[in-house]
Amino acid sequence: MKKRTLNMLLIALLAISMFLVGCSSETSNEAGEKKKPQEGGAPAKDTLVYGRGGDSVSLDPITTTEGETFKVTINIFETLLNYGEQDTTIHPGLAEKWEVSDDGLTYTFHLRQGVKFHDGTDFNADAVIYNFNRWMNGDAEKFPYYTMFGGFKKDEGHVIKDIKALDDHTVQFILKRPQAPFLKNLAMSMFGIASPAALEKYGDDFRSHPVGTGPFKFVEWKPNDRIVIEKNPDYWDKNLPKLNKIIFRVIPENTARLNALANGEIDVMDGLNNSDEATVLANDKLQIIERPSMNIGYIGLTTTRKPLDNKLVRQAINHAIDKKTIIDAFYGGKALPAKNPMPPSIEGYNDAIEDYPFDLEKAKALLKEAGYEKGFEIDLWAMPVARPYMPEAQKVAEVIQESLSKINIKANIKSVDWATYLEKANKGEFDMFMLGWTGDNGDPDNFIYTLLDKDSIGSNNYAQYSNDELHKILIEAQTVADQEKRNELYKKAQEIVHEDAPWVPLVHSTPLLAASKDVANYLPHPTGSECLSKVEFK
Repeated sequence: MKKRTLNMLLIALLAISMFLVGCSSETSNEAGEKKKPQEGGAPAKDTLVYGRGGDSVSLDPITTTEGETFKVTINIFETLLNYGEQDTTIHPGLAEKWEVSDDGLTYTFHLRQGVKFHDGTDFNADAVIYNFNRWMNGDAEKFPYYTMFGGFKKDEGHVIKDIKALDDHTVQFILKRPQAPFLKNLAMSMFGIASPAALEKYGDDFRSHPVGTGPFKFVEWKPNDRIVIEKNPDYWDKNLPKLNKIIFRVIPENTARLNALANGEIDVMDGLNNSDEATVLANDKLQIIERPSMNIGYIGLTTTRKPLDNKLVRQAINHAIDKKTIIDAFYGGKALPAKNPMPPSIEGYNDAIEDYPFDLEKAKALLKEAGYEKGFEIDLWAMPVARPYMPEAQKVAEVIQESLSKINIKANIKSVDWATYLEKANKGEFDMFMLGWTGDNGDPDNFIYTLLDKDSIGSNNYAQYSNDELHKILIEAQTVADQEKRNELYKKAQEIVHEDAPWVPLVHSTPLLAASKDVANYLPHPTGSECLSKVEFK
C-alpha cells in the first residue's frame, strides 16, 4: 500500500514538473540570451563565438586591406554580386540579374527589390551610385581597394566613365575601356553597399558604426576584445540567418585559442597551428575545417630602401632562404613552396619559371657583385598575429634570421601591433617584412596588379616596387577579353617579377580552422572571408 501511494505521489510530482516546463517556451543563458528549446526540451545554441588572432582595424570594409576586417563585415554588408559558396564563380547578390554589352563597356544591373538597410532606409539604385561616387572621389589612403577599378576618378586609368540610375531598381555602369575582371571585382567584400543615410550621419566614424543590408547587424565593438553582431530580423531572405548572434573574440596566441575551443569558451577558431592538427583530431568533441588554398605568404623587400634598392641583393636574399625547411617545420605538409606572386590554382600561373634554389654560395657571390661582400645589418619585421598563410610568423622569422646570418646579413627581428605593422609597411618604413595575401576574386589581376603594380603603391604594393614594362602588360591584360591571351600576358608579368625579385615568395598554404563538433554548415571560402548566415548548431 505504501509502495503504491509513493508511486502515485511520484507520478503526480512528475506531471506538475512537466506542466511547469511546458509553460516556458524559452530558457536563458548566463548572459540573459533567450534560447528556443530543441526536441526533447534542451535549449538550442544560437550564438556562435568565433576566436581569431587579431582585431579588425575598421568596420567600413573599403577603408582597409586587412583580412580581420572582412571576416566581420562580409556578414554586415552585401555586394552587387556574390561568389560561390566555396569558389569565385559569379552569382546574384544585391543585383538579381545583369547584362553586358557586346563591346564590354556597358553593364546593366537589375537590383533586388524590397531590401532595406539596417537603419530602415531603402536600398536602391541611388544607394549604389552614392557608394561608388564616395569611393571614386577618394584616394588610396582613404579607400585603398578602389584601385581595383584602375585608380580614382581623377586618375587617367580610372575605368568607370559613368554610373546611371535607369530607375529605382536598375543601375548602369559605363566603362572607358573593357575590364576583364570587372564583375569579379564587384563581388569583392570590400565593395559592400553601405547606407547613404548612415554615411552622412556618422562621417569618418562610420568605420565604428557600420550599416549595411546583410543578414547580421552591428551591436558593439570592444577594441582588442570582441565584436558582436546579431540577426537582422528584416533580412530579405526570411530563411536566414540561422544564428541569432555572432561574437568575434580576439585571442592573439594560437595555443590559447585552441585551449579556449577545447574548453567550450569559443565554437570556431582560425589560425590553427599545423602542429596542433593531431591534437584536434584526437578530441572527439572537435573537428578540423580546411580552407581552400588561394594565398601567398612572402617576405617583402622594400625596393626604395638601401641596400634593397639593388636587384642583386634581393636575388641573393632569395637564394639564402630554405623554404623546404620552413614548410617541413611549420606547415605539416599543408603547404607548397612559392616561386611566383600567385598560387598555382589561379589561371595564368607560370609553372615554367624556376625558383631561386637554396644556394648560399650563389647568394654570397651576388652580394659580392653588388658591393656587399662583407654583408650588412637590416631589420626583419615579423607579423604579431597568426595569418592563414603564416600561422607562426615569429618562429619563421627566426629561421630566416639564421639563414641570412650565413651570408653575413645580420637581421634584427622586430614587431609591433598589427594595425601599426600594416600602416608602417604600407608607407615603406620597413626594410624586410613578412606578409601575405589571400586572393579576393580568383583572378591573376588581383595578385600581380593589386600587389606589385606601380598603381598599387600606397594601397597594397608594400614593397614600393615599380616597373613600367610590367605596368603596360598588366593594363593590357585587364582590357583583353580572351582568357588565353590574358594568361600569356600574366605569364610574362611573372617572368619580370621573378627577375626583379621585390619579394621572396615563401609559401602557398592550406589554412586550418577548428570547431566544436556541433557546428554545422560552416563552408570556408578561399578568399578567407565567409558569410556565416547558414551556419547553425546540430
